[in-house]
Amino acid sequence: MLGVDLAGRRVVVVGGGPVAARRVQGLLADAAAVVVVAPALCEVLADMHRWGLVEWRPREVEEHDLDGAWLVHTATGDRATDDAVVAWAAARATFCVDAGTGARGSARTPATTRHDEVLVGVVSTGTPDPRRTAAVRDAVDAHLREGRVDLRRRRSGDGRVVLVGGGPGDVGLLTLAARRALAQADVVVTDRLGPVGVLDELAPDVEVVDVGKSPGHHPVPQHEINRILVEQAQRGRVVVRLKGGDPFLYGRGGEEVRACREAGVAVEVVPGVSSALAAPAAAGIPLTHRGTVGAVHVMNGHDGWTSAALTGLRDASCTVVVLMGVTVLADLAAEAVAAGVDPLTPVAVVEDGTLPTQRVTRAALVDVAARAAEVGVRAPAVLVVGAVAAEGLLDAPTADRPTDAVPARDTMTP
Repeated sequence: MLGVDLAGRRVVVVGGGPVAARRVQGLLADAAAVVVVAPALCEVLADMHRWGLVEWRPREVEEHDLDGAWLVHTATGDRATDDAVVAWAAARATFCVDAGTGARGSARTPATTRHDEVLVGVVSTGTPDPRRTAAVRDAVDAHLREGRVDLRRRRSGDGRVVLVGGGPGDVGLLTLAARRALAQADVVVTDRLGPVGVLDELAPDVEVVDVGKSPGHHPVPQHEINRILVEQAQRGRVVVRLKGGDPFLYGRGGEEVRACREAGVAVEVVPGVSSALAAPAAAGIPLTHRGTVGAVHVMNGHDGWTSAALTGLRDASCTVVVLMGVTVLADLAAEAVAAGVDPLTPVAVVEDGTLPTQRVTRAALVDVAARAAEVGVRAPAVLVVGAVAAEGLLDAPTADRPTDAVPARDTMTP
């Protein structure tokens, strides 16, 4: 196979039907100067001609149509015409793709897939077998999409930063886009939360910078993290900032994006599965549930209660999800009760959501701090406050507890 640069170079396509149209679309994507020779055009090709994307010669092909061509595609569906075009191209030492049989032309169109700046093609070397080449292409494409191939650049280029939301911790919840970004990374700047197990899958020479924070202990302040991202990218490296959850939900991703842009560094964001949603789901807690509650409020425990969150809890109109709330749980519970929230409001604390060490502790709002202390609740954990946190909400309905009924609060764990 040979990578050919067709930008601005003449390519002649013989035929005006759907097959020719597909070939032309690919050629235009490569910025080729396309000349179509055919008595009539299908609707797609007619639009391309009307928009000025291709030159059209409205007649049967003639030998001189190939003059000056770097590449020829013939797709007329007429065996005699295609054979003639192949012969004319051979006489001019011009490569020719025969869409009819493939075997007679001097070139073949591969089944392709593109990832980042890499184009991968699969082509038959014997008798053309398009279905087989497409199947192989699809298998390779899946491997690349899953980030199973080291796609790092081996030559220096423009550096960039990719903020990757890693999800709540389970490596299986990394998105395909996240895995592709990691496969291209020269440097990974990582937190202690999120899917740190994926770091073991990186190539040995990928540099890993640990800037993880824990409650009350921030060894690498945010301004220093910003500096690391910018400096590494300015050295021409692809930098992945691997975060737990989603970069833009209490992940300080906005600050990192701004720092990159101020320094003129290209930056992009790969969304992640937020622990605010994933941890309750993994624990079997629906944040909204028909007949129970239809709204969700997400807050940072260190910022304290908002008036909207307290209002939603007082009138049972929303579920409140609290991130980073373990160390202030007692204060939050006491303040909510003092603000008029029902002290028997159900609360669930989900530790290590989605991981094998996941644990769920349930209690009423008035008792949850004591219960958490009793069992030794530790961060990272997600707090779910509201009727949906009650145990048994999703149990099968019975005669005395119909579908969508809110479980009685006196069944709460004391």
